[in-house]
Amino acid sequence: MPSVKSLFKDTAIYGVSSIVGRFLNWCLVPMYTYCFAAAEYGIVTNIYAYVALALIILTYGMETGFFRFANHDRWTSPGQVYTTALSSLAVTSTVFIAAACLLSPEIARALDCGAHPSYISMMAVAVGLDAFTAIPFAYLRFRKRPVRFATLKLINIALNIGLNLLFILLCPVIWREDPGWIAWFYQPDFGIGYIFLANVISSVVTLALVVPELHAERWSFSSKLLGEMLRYSYPILIIGIAGIMNQTIDKILYPILDPNKQDAMTQLGIYGANYRIAIVMVMFIQAFRFAYEPFIFAQNREKGADKNQAYVKSMNWFVIFGMFIFLGVMFFLPILKYFISPAYFSGLRVVPIVMLAELWFGIFFNLSLWYKLTDRTIWGTWFSLMGLAVTLIINIAFVPVYGYMACAWAAFCCYGFMMVASYAVGRRKYPIPYDLRRLLFYVCAALALWGVSSLLTSGNNLIDLPLRTLLLAVYLGLIYLTEFRGLFLRPRS
Repeated sequence: MPSVKSLFKDTAIYGVSSIVGRFLNWCLVPMYTYCFAAAEYGIVTNIYAYVALALIILTYGMETGFFRFANHDRWTSPGQVYTTALSSLAVTSTVFIAAACLLSPEIARALDCGAHPSYISMMAVAVGLDAFTAIPFAYLRFRKRPVRFATLKLINIALNIGLNLLFILLCPVIWREDPGWIAWFYQPDFGIGYIFLANVISSVVTLALVVPELHAERWSFSSKLLGEMLRYSYPILIIGIAGIMNQTIDKILYPILDPNKQDAMTQLGIYGANYRIAIVMVMFIQAFRFAYEPFIFAQNREKGADKNQAYVKSMNWFVIFGMFIFLGVMFFLPILKYFISPAYFSGLRVVPIVMLAELWFGIFFNLSLWYKLTDRTIWGTWFSLMGLAVTLIINIAFVPVYGYMACAWAAFCCYGFMMVASYAVGRRKYPIPYDLRRLLFYVCAALALWGVSSLLTSGNNLIDLPLRTLLLAVYLGLIYLTEFRGLFLRPRS
């Protein structure tokens, strides 16, 4: 039987590509904020919000569908499930790339970058390729090959970062000294376009690297299987669209809702840069997700009540680590904030709100196993759509008045609502004995320690940082005494 230990072992390996990789990408933020004006970074933030939405649409829930059908007793050949999904995504990705490149001038004008339709063409190619390669990466997860998965992801990330450093830092220096060396591929006025160019090159290389996975199974396409996979996956597509819109709709709508149109992209750039500080929580959730989906489907094939206890323990440790990350970022924000330019510091207020919002989303993802295992994915659709309604209402009502702070609180309320709703319905549809008292203890203890650190802040880092390190150790001590000594909360019988 798959164990919680194996789950966290795989999470750690996947985290090499997810956490370390995203951290390295995160380290590009200071370069962007120091090298480009906030308005230019606002354009980058806006385009990548659309990119995230397009990627969800182009994968249309096939990753989860692949895991479900590859583990289904009815389908004895996971290879056929894999190659059928690959064939479907190959067609849709190709059509998308062709259409987006053809319409790039019109799309660029709509996104206020009409002078650069190449931005749209480059990102269309990158998104199409990333959507197609999502299935080979899912196949590696299914075959329990986290090391190769992490290696390929890290190559992609390293190439992307290397190209960013080349185009944005090194090339301008060479250009000032002797432009003849690089004039054949570099133009200084292309600016933020090199961010997109680095992305598309790394996506092309990744496609080349997964060629062995494309030939790992004998190709066998089944239209009947594809139809069943699409029926299973379409609610997950809607969930994905609603979910990603909950994450990105603020960055899409902000230039429209801000009454000060001339300053909208600047404010969006400030919000986007500070949102990136909170990405540490997203890194953890993403790494956990890579291991958790195959884990729950494999665990569900086992008999007995032990599988439910594994889900309970997974939730406990997810919240423990999530609140530890929250405290780590908030306690050391006086240092971490220098990853962005001081010109962006006015947006630091959103960091704790966004981090807690992302934690609520991670808990919601953990809770979502009940409707995935019972094939009631339509419930996830309702939760996500209701969450999207919360996001839209708060953004539309309050962004014109409170700016990007309304965006942060919209995310907090949206994910909080989805988390509570999924828990309430799941208790009736697929009851799992989560230890709610224990989970609330972890969250409240961490928030209390954060409150203590805020009250005792002196403004002198030589005093504040050691104190906050001590408070972080207190949190770890509480976890040890609770989980391993049973001092504060006795384990449920």
